[in-house]
Amino acid sequence: MNATANPVEAAANATAAAAEVPTKVLGSVEVDIAPAAQLWAFDHKAAIEHITRNDARLARLIAKCVEFRLNIEPEQSPYEALLEAIVYQSISGKAAATIFARVKSLGSGALGANGRCPTPQEILKLRKSVLRKAGLSFAKIAATKDLAQKTIEGIVPTLEDAEKMSDEELVARLISVRGIGAWTVEMFLIFRLGRPDVLPIHDYGVQKGFALTYGKRKIPKPRELAKFGERWRPYRTVASWYMWRAVALAGKDARKIRKAPAKNAAKRLALKNGSKRKRE
Repeated sequence: MNATANPVEAAANATAAAAEVPTKVLGSVEVDIAPAAQLWAFDHKAAIEHITRNDARLARLIAKCVEFRLNIEPEQSPYEALLEAIVYQSISGKAAATIFARVKSLGSGALGANGRCPTPQEILKLRKSVLRKAGLSFAKIAATKDLAQKTIEGIVPTLEDAEKMSDEELVARLISVRGIGAWTVEMFLIFRLGRPDVLPIHDYGVQKGFALTYGKRKIPKPRELAKFGERWRPYRTVASWYMWRAVALAGKDARKIRKAPAKNAAKRLALKNGSKRKRE
């Protein structure tokens, strides 16, 4: 599952005011949000100072972009954030927002009336046909029900407990939920908990932003990105955020960056070209 988390941002001054709208991203969606008070527990200005001191190219990118910010919903529980993430996986943002609104409407009493998610108990009681009608695939239905069950069992922590756990502990705990992988947990760490040192090396937007920022023709391999990102510690979240900005800033030019062909595919292509030259 891939995602890009891009605040729509243009280089031209004429459109800058309209473009500098931050976005919160879950799955593959961009959701426009209004600027909010800082709810992340680290000094992003110190982070930017550290990064720009150690990385001249990233410093130039930062100078072109809006200031770092995260939209964190203080009332959202880990269960709710992860339920939203599951709904948003692998579909367009507009479609996901519609489906998620339907899912939220299935809650009873005050929760449903206020547009909050159904409780874990309510999700377990809902028939699969009801969730299917709301727009969830069968795989996502299974994932939401497993999330609900593991929340009740305490495997999915409360917000209070999550804030006491390390990034590694949360990844190990949450990937046990069906349909949730390391990437989804990384998005949770960044966009819900506001953790400072998360580098989603498998995120396509971060990979592409890296390629654009450092003049690469191909998407970097995760291990290459991880190795390079060591210079950004302990603020890799901030660097990742600006990688997403790089994609938005590049606009249509971002499409020029391609994934490197898989080893087997490249080998087959080389053999094919070799055979063709022999025939010639």
